[in-house]
Amino acid sequence: MGKTLVEKIIGNKVGHDVKPGDIVTVDVDWCMIDDIMVPFAVQKFEEMGFSKVKNPDSVVLIYDHFLPATQVDDTRHFREGDEFAKKYGIKNVHRTDGICHQLMTEAGYVKPGDIAFGTDSHTVTYGCVGAFSTGIGYTEMAGILGTGQLWIKVPETIKIEIDGTLPGNVTSKDIILRIIGDLTASGATYQAIEFTGSTVEAMSVASRMTMSNMAVEAGAKCGLFVPDDKTCDYCKIQYDDSIKALKPDNDAKYSRILRYRAEDMVPVLACPSLVDNIHPVSELKGTKVDQVFLGSCTNGRLEDLRTAATILKGKHVAPFVKMIVTPASRKIYREALADGTLEILSDAGAIITTPGCGLCCGRGGGILSDNEVVVATNNRNFLGRMGTSKVQIYLASPATAAATAIAGKITEA
Repeated sequence: MGKTLVEKIIGNKVGHDVKPGDIVTVDVDWCMIDDIMVPFAVQKFEEMGFSKVKNPDSVVLIYDHFLPATQVDDTRHFREGDEFAKKYGIKNVHRTDGICHQLMTEAGYVKPGDIAFGTDSHTVTYGCVGAFSTGIGYTEMAGILGTGQLWIKVPETIKIEIDGTLPGNVTSKDIILRIIGDLTASGATYQAIEFTGSTVEAMSVASRMTMSNMAVEAGAKCGLFVPDDKTCDYCKIQYDDSIKALKPDNDAKYSRILRYRAEDMVPVLACPSLVDNIHPVSELKGTKVDQVFLGSCTNGRLEDLRTAATILKGKHVAPFVKMIVTPASRKIYREALADGTLEILSDAGAIITTPGCGLCCGRGGGILSDNEVVVATNNRNFLGRMGTSKVQIYLASPATAAATAIAGKITEA
């Protein structure tokens, strides 16, 4: 019986063939702890009686949700993280470099075939480079810190085939929202999603990251892409036989297969207040907005900022709309500054903030009040995520967000 991509990755790590449903213990290549969970993971680590971190070089601490601090207690998370890193010899600490899920691949940690865990549900992002990565709780993270291992159940796989050429105003964000709408928020629970097809092959790594990032919004354990030459260029590694072998077999068994024609895709929105409440932008055209947010680990990369800048160049954000732009990392910020992208966005009236999670998690400025409407490029639109429970959050692509900012109402790019 052929193997899916996730079965090959896990099988390679444990040294024998695996099948869906198997429970195996894996050696963890990378574990990421974000600032929210640092104190809780440290507490559990100490409660478990560990006296040392098993593999300190595999641990990455990233401060991103609470930067800059907006509540007094935020600084406790930074202080306890620094103390833990110093005590146990953890050298990989990022304090102002950007969002954890951007940095774990951008900074050269996670590579194709790796197994990584993080204390945030969007750890699934690293599937963009062909790694098995998923979110865990702080208790499991404490266990990894002390032992270097974790048990997992091998998931079944849903195969998504997308072929053809996308319309000019459709992006990978529109694709993944459409897929989530079709699967529903629980349709891929504890399953891997494997993205394939000519449309996927043509995508940049940044576009793939958007799709892997949101796989969890359908309940998926991970969202995987077959690593290719683009992946290896991004990861700064050789595209050798070991990487080329990380692909599903032709006779692999899938729990479900969904097929799409790229030409049939249209710009869509996730409407309040569920990520699987998907509607074409054309159906919501004219809805007045108060704010637009461009950023997050879903769509805060350079190509996203450039997409918005292309639309906004020579124009201006509507006078009654606030547009907040938050690059996903310091590296992206500098690149966007160097090529003039940030200047275009600033000239158009956008507020440009320090790299980090920002408004996606309701921090860093820009929260909204009752009955206000925001169009945002992040990954969740749950009640209360960006202010009060009466804020209306629509999730969109960077292109739709930029066009909406100019018009002051929902519109297609």
